Amino acid sequence: MPSMDKHLFNLKFAAKELQRNSKKCDKEEKIEKAKVKKAIQKGNMEVARIHAENAIRQKNQSVNFLRMSARISALMDKFEHQFETLDVQTAQMEDTMSSSTTLTTPQNQVDSLLHEMADEAGLDLNMELPQGQTGSVQGTSVASAEQDELSQRLAKLRDQM
Repeated sequence: MPSMDKHLFNLKFAAKELQRNSKKCDKEEKIEKAKVKKAIQKGNMEVARIHAENAIRQKNQSVNFLRMSARISALMDKFEHQFETLDVQTAQMEDTMSSSTTLTTPQNQVDSLLHEMADEAGLDLNMELPQGQTGSVQGTSVASAEQDELSQRLAKLRDQM
């Protein structure tokens, strides 16, 4: 999931950038307030009003930056929680699949079919099968292939998210 990690990194970076911008606005607000004070001391009320508007605008921007940063952080937490849940669900599904695939080819049915096909071919089953080969090996290899395919699909789904 490298692309998801990249997106999370970008979100964290954006949240930090918004916090920095908020602090920058706080500094600008203080500077504007000092200018308001100087203008009032000089008796220049029109200039004082302009600096007061600037100070209020900077304060509002600071709050908005913090608000956006908090929203991004909440979104990241939600994403991380969903991916943790997805990982747990995937692990559970893989466990369930691996335990159920061994049950999909009952040994007695495999043995019965082998004997039936050997009888139809007129062969003695014990003579024709290579040493160590049994029906269960074939059945579990098919089940393992299906399990591998499902695991690959799950991995692709995780990568796409």
